[in-house]
Amino acid sequence: MINGGATQDTISLRGVPESIDARYSHAIHNSPEKKMKLLAAATLVLASAAQAAPIAYRTVKVDDITIAYREAGDASKPTLLLLHGVPSSSRMYDGLLRKLGDQYHLVAPDYPGFGNSDAPDPANFAYTFDHLAQVMQKFTDAVGAQRYVLLMQDYGAPVGMRMALQRPDAIQALVFQNANVYSEGLGAIWEKRKPFWADRAAHEKEVVAGHQSVATTRARHIGSDPHVEAYDPDLWMDEYAYLNRPGQARIQADLIYDYQHNLAAYPQWQAWLKQRQLPTLVVWGKHDLAFTPEGAYAFRRDNPSAQVHVLDGGHFVMDTRLDDVAALTRAFLDRLAPAAAGPARR
Repeated sequence: MINGGATQDTISLRGVPESIDARYSHAIHNSPEKKMKLLAAATLVLASAAQAAPIAYRTVKVDDITIAYREAGDASKPTLLLLHGVPSSSRMYDGLLRKLGDQYHLVAPDYPGFGNSDAPDPANFAYTFDHLAQVMQKFTDAVGAQRYVLLMQDYGAPVGMRMALQRPDAIQALVFQNANVYSEGLGAIWEKRKPFWADRAAHEKEVVAGHQSVATTRARHIGSDPHVEAYDPDLWMDEYAYLNRPGQARIQADLIYDYQHNLAAYPQWQAWLKQRQLPTLVVWGKHDLAFTPEGAYAFRRDNPSAQVHVLDGGHFVMDTRLDDVAALTRAFLDRLAPAAAGPARR
């Protein structure tokens, strides 16, 4: 900005990174044209930062379980419920919450046993997708989310689809991010799960050791992407730390074992998608080893109007393509009719 008491050629770059200030300090004092270009660029940078929506970190009790959740945006605006994958948490949506919270209300919970929610002892709490869906349904009641756009990633699909079938009128539109509901989308990893599903006792130690390892946690993010330098190692090292908290081995084993029931439910979910014909956005990272792009294109079989975008990214496509995912999601939401994007009620 131009200081009120300064000469016309003096610019204050307060708020602009020092590296920019130092690099261009000589140029801006000797070239009015460069001065104005830099001022315009700095204004855009600062405006962009100012538009990032703040995130609130909250908790709520559901069946005596503390559920942690992130929230961004005004609750009077159209609501998105964001359901995370494995072994992540609502943290995976931080970037999206900040980018969309200016115009939308976003609520992203951690499932029991994940993130900062309570992790009840598996001896007393059934870690099944049916049960997670029940808890998340009660969570929406607790936070007053009566109608919403349902955004799902990975484990979010089996949780979210159960919720949708139970309360179809609550769902205004669907967004799938590497969230599979078609057998065509199953990668080779699922063949390796079948022996475990057939005989849990014989294979549990091996499955858990692989699932909880650094190598597997890393591979979930990078997959087949040759551009490994684009991925922040903290993404999987933080998840590795979470995965190896006390009690996590049993929690994760229970859910991996129960996943077989998701595959059995695919035909029911597909029939629901075909019958409802809801506005649907599908965004997929093509380097995902668990869920292949065929799973993305399959949505068009039951909903020909589904918008399908396969991006050059991994299983957690926002790792490297956050701006693209945010732009696609915003454009999709902006096109929804007002009746299909009602606010949450508190």
